[in-house]
Parts: sequence; structure tokens; C-alpha cells
Amino acid sequence: MGKKQSNLVFVLHASLAAFGTYFCMYAFRKPFSVATFEGLSYMGVDYKILLVITQVLGYALSKFVGIKMISELRPDRRLLYLILLILLAETSLLLFATVPAPYNIIFMLLNGFPLGMIWGIVFSYIEGRRFTDILGVVLSASFIVSSGVVKSVGLYVMNAWGISEFWMPSVTGGLFFIPLLICSYLLQRVPPPTKEDIENRTERIPMTAEDRRSLVKKFFFPLLLIVVFYTFLTAFRDFRDNFARELWDSIGYQGDASVFATSEIIIAIVVLLIIGAIFYIKDNFKALLTYHALLMLGIVVLAASTIMFQVGVLDPFIWMVCTGFGLYICYVPFNCLFFDRFIATFKIKGNSGFLIYIADAFGYLGSILVLLYKNFGQANLSWLNFFVYGTYAVVFIGICVTMLLFLHFGARHRAEKINNQLEYGQQI
Repeated sequence: MGKKQSNLVFVLHASLAAFGTYFCMYAFRKPFSVATFEGLSYMGVDYKILLVITQVLGYALSKFVGIKMISELRPDRRLLYLILLILLAETSLLLFATVPAPYNIIFMLLNGFPLGMIWGIVFSYIEGRRFTDILGVVLSASFIVSSGVVKSVGLYVMNAWGISEFWMPSVTGGLFFIPLLICSYLLQRVPPPTKEDIENRTERIPMTAEDRRSLVKKFFFPLLLIVVFYTFLTAFRDFRDNFARELWDSIGYQGDASVFATSEIIIAIVVLLIIGAIFYIKDNFKALLTYHALLMLGIVVLAASTIMFQVGVLDPFIWMVCTGFGLYICYVPFNCLFFDRFIATFKIKGNSGFLIYIADAFGYLGSILVLLYKNFGQANLSWLNFFVYGTYAVVFIGICVTMLLFLHFGARHRAEKINNQLEYGQQI
């Protein structure tokens, strides 16, 4: 088999395995959000908001734990951890269905906690490779597409099979369990990075506590900016995802089960094509700067589409697709590819999982705070108007952070290049 054919087989194998594994994981996380749980509330808080907050809290806590766990993860433990975490998530959904409300809310916490680890495990199989840009985009497309698809499946399960809102999440998860096992097995069979991969992208290794402290100390300023932007970005991407039904209902798509999958598939395809093209940029620093251009593109689309929707010149369906595109074109790079190129550019000793989980931990914490603010600070504001105002907050923060990061990385790269030249001259 020629080198090109071998590369193609590898990309297809790794893409299918990573996409399938994470796609199926979403069936254990998101279906419950398509239920409305109308008329239920506890302690003055809407029951669905309590469920979302509780699951996101579990997800956020797992990200803080993952800063250590994922950064230290050994390759021989990945498959075992992955399967055990999924089993814990499904068991939690079964307990959620059998224990009466409101006592079952705690099981959403236990559902979210294990699922928060899955991204880091899956991405560890594909990072640090020449093809990581392509594989990362395919993996990222999985959570864009799957979020809509599993909601459609969940709504179908309730409407066609007569399954209750409480049993629907575990039933939907059960439908995807065997496919997840198959994809996980294929993922485990993905070969390790080659010598050429390591030369191009830097070797990815488990990190010690000292490695983590050293990295944060050295890059504190850009990491702080990223965390601030990512917190707002995650909060409103998550809001759009968890309350998609309320948003679609408010713009005239009540009872339409297909709209969730249709809109997200369109977004996934466009995002995949645009970000995937960065694979052809071999220079890691140029690729890193290109991601800044994509951040600005997403911010512009988010702002322009929302303004046009508000003045009545943009179709509601197109607006929802545009906001999804704007949020995801910014969100996806920070989930994997931005940090992969960042590590390669500055020759960092470590792995992407550590940086991803720092950003995610604070991102999901921000998501919880936004939900609490909506319930207690803006209870009379509609879901739609709250989301619209949130997009403008993301736009403002995004413009400031993107410009500062662009200038900082440019100056830092030039400084390190000069230092390397001086060191090389002294050695000669």
C-alpha cells in the first residue's frame, strides 16, 4: 500500500472511530433537554433549569478533575476509563427515571460528571499528528451534529413510543450503547503518532504537576484571555443547546422534531469545511494566527445575523443557523485545534488535554452562572430575548480578546524567534 493510501486509510479509520464514539456519548447527555417538564418547579426554580444546572455542574466539576486526570492519562488506560464512565452515565439516567422528582435531580449531577471526561480521552487518541486538524474538525462536528440528532431521537421516542419525559433519556442512551462500544474499540486500534508526526507537532506526553505549573506561569496572560472569552462563549453556546426547543418554539417551530438535526447538520458541514482547510497550513504559527481570523469571522456573523433578525430582514431559521455557526466557529478551535497548534508553535512539553480542561472547567462554570442569572435576575425576560442579549455580550468580549491574543502571540513568537537565533549564534 502506497503512502497516500496508507494516510487515507488512517484518516478514515481515526475519523470514523473518534466521530462515532463522541457522537454516541451525546446520546447519554443531551436528550433530556428536548423535554420541557412543563409545570414543574422546586425552590422557586424551574425544574428543567435545575436539571440543566445540575448536569452542567457535574460536567464542570469533571473538567476541574480532568485538569489533572486527563493531563496525566496513560494510553493503556483510555479504553477502560471510557467504557466505565459511559456505564456510570447510563446508570445515573436509569436512577433519574426511577427515583421520583425532585430527588432524582442529583442523578443529573452523577450523569454529567463522567461524561465531562470523555472529550479529553477521545482527543488524546488523535492529538499531535499531521492530520490532527482534519481529525479534530471531524470530532468537533460530532458534537454539533449529535446534539441535534439525539434531541430528534429523544423527541421521537416520546412521541412515537409513548415514553415519558423521565424515561426517555435512558432509553435514548440505551439505543446508542452498542454503537459506542464498537466505535470505542476502533478508536483503541488507532496507531500511535509516527516519528514524522512528532517532528511536526511535538511529542505529546503525560504531564506532571510541575509541568502544569510551569506552563501556566509561562503563558498566564494568553490563557487568562482565552478563559474569559471561552467562559462567555461556552455559556451561550450551552444555553442555545440546552434550550434549543424553547428557542425554536419561540420563533414558530413548535413540535418540529426534525429542525434540531437539520439546523445542526448544516452548521457542522460549513464549520467542518472551513476549519478543516487549515490542515493545508503546515506552519504551526501561521495556522495559530488563522484561527484568530476564524474567531473574528464568527463574531461578525453572530453580530450581523442577530441585528438583521431583530430588524426583521432575516428568516428565523437562517438566524438560528447563523448564530450556531458564529458560536461554533469560535468554540470548536478552543476545544482542541487551537491548543494543538499552540503547543506545536511554542514547543511545549505536555498535551492539549490540560489546556482544554482548564478552559472547559471555567467555561461550564460560566454556563451555570448564566442559568442562575436567567432564573433569578431575568426571570421575566423571554428565552429568545435573553439569548439575543447574550450574543451581544459574546461579540463584545470576543472582539477585545481576539485582538489582544493576536497581538500577544505575534510579539511572543517574534521574541522567541530572535532568542533562538541568538542562542544558535552563540553555539556556533
